[in-house]
Amino acid sequence: MALIQADGLSKSYGMKTLFKQIMFHIDENDRIGVVGINGTGKSTLLKILGGYESADSGNISKAKATLIEYLPQSPVFDDEATVLEQVLKGDSEIFVILRAYEIAVEKAHMHPENKAFQSTLLDLSEKMTLANGWELESQVKTILTRLQVSEFDKKINTLSGGERKRVALASALLSNCDLLILDEPTNHLDSDTIDWLEQYLGRRKGALLMVTHDRYFLDRVCNRIIELSHGSCYSYEGNYTTYVTAKAERLVLANVLEQRTQNLYKRELAWIRTGAKARATKQKARISRFEDLKKQEFITEQQNIDISVGFARMGKKTIILDNLGKGFNDVSLFSKLAYTFLPTDRLGVIGPNGAGKTTLLNIIAGQLEADYGTVDIGETMKIGYFSQEAKDMDITLRSIDYIKETAEYVETETGQKVSASQMMDKFLLTGEMQYAPISSLSGGERRRLYLLKVLMEAPNVLILDEPTNDLDIDTLKVLENYIDDFRGIVITVSHDRYFLNRVCNVIMGFEATGVVIYRGRYEDYLDYAKEQANQSLSKNKQKIREGIQKTSKDKQSSDNSRKDKNEKKEPGKKESAKKKLNVGSINNKVKNKQLKMSYKEKQELKNLVGVVERMMAELEILQYELENNKTDYTALQDIG
Repeated sequence: MALIQADGLSKSYGMKTLFKQIMFHIDENDRIGVVGINGTGKSTLLKILGGYESADSGNISKAKATLIEYLPQSPVFDDEATVLEQVLKGDSEIFVILRAYEIAVEKAHMHPENKAFQSTLLDLSEKMTLANGWELESQVKTILTRLQVSEFDKKINTLSGGERKRVALASALLSNCDLLILDEPTNHLDSDTIDWLEQYLGRRKGALLMVTHDRYFLDRVCNRIIELSHGSCYSYEGNYTTYVTAKAERLVLANVLEQRTQNLYKRELAWIRTGAKARATKQKARISRFEDLKKQEFITEQQNIDISVGFARMGKKTIILDNLGKGFNDVSLFSKLAYTFLPTDRLGVIGPNGAGKTTLLNIIAGQLEADYGTVDIGETMKIGYFSQEAKDMDITLRSIDYIKETAEYVETETGQKVSASQMMDKFLLTGEMQYAPISSLSGGERRRLYLLKVLMEAPNVLILDEPTNDLDIDTLKVLENYIDDFRGIVITVSHDRYFLNRVCNVIMGFEATGVVIYRGRYEDYLDYAKEQANQSLSKNKQKIREGIQKTSKDKQSSDNSRKDKNEKKEPGKKESAKKKLNVGSINNKVKNKQLKMSYKEKQELKNLVGVVERMMAELEILQYELENNKTDYTALQDIG
């Protein structure tokens, strides 16, 4: 069943047309990824469907009572609200009850002597039970915890930008909607959280429409791809891998049709030039067809954006990190970090948010000082730093003037000089965009412009901080190809698993136990880290078991010693003690009676002791896991 039907949608900004007369539908089980180069209108299309913007023309039809939840790239927040209040912003009855319950809990805790507060809490507890609110409360806290937000009472205005985005994502995921629209949901998420989000969306009922540049994410979540290209819309059944193949086939067919049309045009042009008379009806029709051929436009898509530029040659001395340490507010991010970069290193820095990855890049780039240790950079090293924010970008400048601040032209590997304008053309920044102010560009187009500026500096050390955020897939492919041919060092922080696996040959992992350096591909590092974690868990369990066994042996030894002392005091009772067993605690009917055990019963009792010991060991292990996962609600559910 179709939830949404879009017919003839068009949208322009000034002289720039984003899309024109596009048509598509969204069914109730669709999981759609929207792709296209920056500036083609992906985010704008999501805003139109979410009801936050209107199209210039066209119609959108919705099935009756269709509920839509939209997560924009820049959500709006109530700065004075707590995390829980922001997440539970919906108007549904269960959200209202849960919000009131959370407030009542806080008041009752602060004023335990106030009977009115205690009574209100009791009433709301009953309502929570009737509305199945306890399950929702657990789900809310589970999702927030998995999105690395664990302080539920913190004010929104105290959170970082990344934390705010994750709170907004949690709110969207909890919405009981028919169509969930997500704009770049994987930005600000680490790899483990992205894995969890993939699984969550895979289990979620309802339709999904999203923009993301994470190719693994598109592959694993989507069953349909919509591409926006040159103002048109193309729909492909299947995931991202299927889309790549289908698009290549479409372009081959389009090129064949274009070639046939061009040949027809040449023949018609030759006929016109012979001085054909326009009196006969057939001749008039033929001339009319020729005029139509002249007006016909063909879209030739550029398959590869060529940004090959030269780079400074490096000497023998590269970059040496020696005993490096850094922390903030008495919290150590990393300590005693040492590494010497090889000229061919493509180092991927990974780890959870807040671990110190960007801090390390800033220290290497000279924008931040370490608490101790040194960064020794060779004299021939020329660093180009693509940071998360282009702080020096003056958006009032024309795009071409921004590039010319770096260089009027750049020399390629072959020695050819290419002007700034020509480089911008190759980077899909057209003439119209070049002479327009940067403020008129989309967020992704600005990132592409900024990347071009960094590359035109011709560095031999390329530092990339989250390069996959806001860059379209086509630009990422070109960057990956550029890195393949780059004769220098690449240091990148990224959560994009495809990009890391495609580019890196060394992984620097910020782990809970410290910084781990692994020479190999990203996928190999994941296998290595998993093996190390399993070994560590096995060692911990073995230590627990050994401790239990030692305690058991010590207790047995103590019991035997006490028994021997008692037998020495009362030797005449030794034989009778062996034959008698008090089982009053087992069966009240035989309380205080003495029973003689058979051989079979003795064996069963002996076996039962072993079972109890194993159960005690398992209980100790379970308690250990509960203690170490007490703030991870999902892990607690798995343990349960």
